[in-house]
Amino acid sequence: MARPVKLRDWINALPENGRYSFSRAEAKAATDASDAAIKMTLYRLKKSGALVSPRQDFFVVVPREYRSAGAPPASWFIDDLMRHRGRTYYVGLLTAAALHGAGHQQPMAFQVVTDAVERDVRVGRVRVEFHASRLVARAATQRMQTETGSMVVSTPATTAFDLVRFSSACGSWSNVATVLAELTEKLTSDELAAASARVACSDVQRLGWLLDTIRETTLADRLATTLAGKRLLPTPLTGGRDRDDAPLDTRWRVLVNDDVEPDL
Repeated sequence: MARPVKLRDWINALPENGRYSFSRAEAKAATDASDAAIKMTLYRLKKSGALVSPRQDFFVVVPREYRSAGAPPASWFIDDLMRHRGRTYYVGLLTAAALHGAGHQQPMAFQVVTDAVERDVRVGRVRVEFHASRLVARAATQRMQTETGSMVVSTPATTAFDLVRFSSACGSWSNVATVLAELTEKLTSDELAAASARVACSDVQRLGWLLDTIRETTLADRLATTLAGKRLLPTPLTGGRDRDDAPLDTRWRVLVNDDVEPDL
């Protein structure tokens, strides 16, 4: 008769199978220990730094080489965490831009776009920043391999629009323009045009204006065709900021009420 599996042994064996995260339900199914014994084992492993818990009933194994950081990289567990939470998601914004090679400035947080509000995660030095969007399910995304599996990442075109939609989470407009300039190496006119159909006209206007600003004429011209025949309202570059004396860009109908000085 097989001996009961000790929870600590089961957890320690997970990395050997390429896994670094698990739920409380999985832990309970792996052993015949009582709920109280499971709770105590998890508590002791967390206290020793061998485990972290980004969300209730979800745990991440911390290899010894990451003990000083307090947690492994978010890319190791984000896909499992979002599955545990029942969320549709993608890694986006500055994090996605960096993954696509636009790494002018490494983001301070691992940025994720989800279909519902999620509070940010902080485990050790790792910070995961969530942004809710109703457009997640129909956004263009791709699977990227990670050290422990894979995760969903916004395509370059989706990323470009998100840099505009969530500009306040991406630093100044100057930073957005700088990152966008690097991202254009991965952008195609057709993908950008297709993505424009999934966002508001005001986002297309702002992105088009930025593309002109960084002298990406071909991409800007293609984006302009998607607005042909539409009645465009004057759109401030930065919402909630004074626009009274802002010059109006006649091509994109953008009120330039903020400073943009990309580092090109």
